Amino acid sequence: MEERPYRSASGAPIALRCRQHSASCRELVVRCPRLQLRSLSAVTSAVWLAAYALFVLSENSMVLSAAIFITLIGLIIYLHFVKIDQESLLVIGSLGIQVTSSYASGKESTTFIEMGQVKDVVINEAIHMQKVVYYLCILLQDPGDPQGVSEVVPLFQSSKPRLDCLIEVYRSCQEILEQRKTALQSS
Repeated sequence: MEERPYRSASGAPIALRCRQHSASCRELVVRCPRLQLRSLSAVTSAVWLAAYALFVLSENSMVLSAAIFITLIGLIIYLHFVKIDQESLLVIGSLGIQVTSSYASGKESTTFIEMGQVKDVVINEAIHMQKVVYYLCILLQDPGDPQGVSEVVPLFQSSKPRLDCLIEVYRSCQEILEQRKTALQSS
């Protein structure tokens, strides 16, 4: 198990951890920086100071109560539905691919794709705001057309790793997919 530092598309530090469970099973985890207490307290203080200023001007205590309530609800929503701490990809050659997102609140969201549905794993590129952005995605095979693609499932949407990190994950996935293709052809 090795963890290597990389950067996200925005320049934030991220880390890639590769764990090989067996020859045909790998887990790749991209970890994002944790929520900084300094930035959280700065935003909370700014909101509460603005609420206190409004309280002084309006002499209405509901302003303070509303500011505290809105800040707490906003924080809970942010931690539970927005802030993702890590995204993992578990590739099992004989079974499928499991994609998991772990939120800052501890909530996890998992999707499983059967290997029979996987056509390929590719690095795709998109142009966004005068910038080329690379992303890894799984191409799902069209059941009606064996040469066609029915759906494109993007990976690591929150961490947005740069190309060097994506190439590492891509190579690891391709090794397992090639092993599977070789095993299917020999049988």
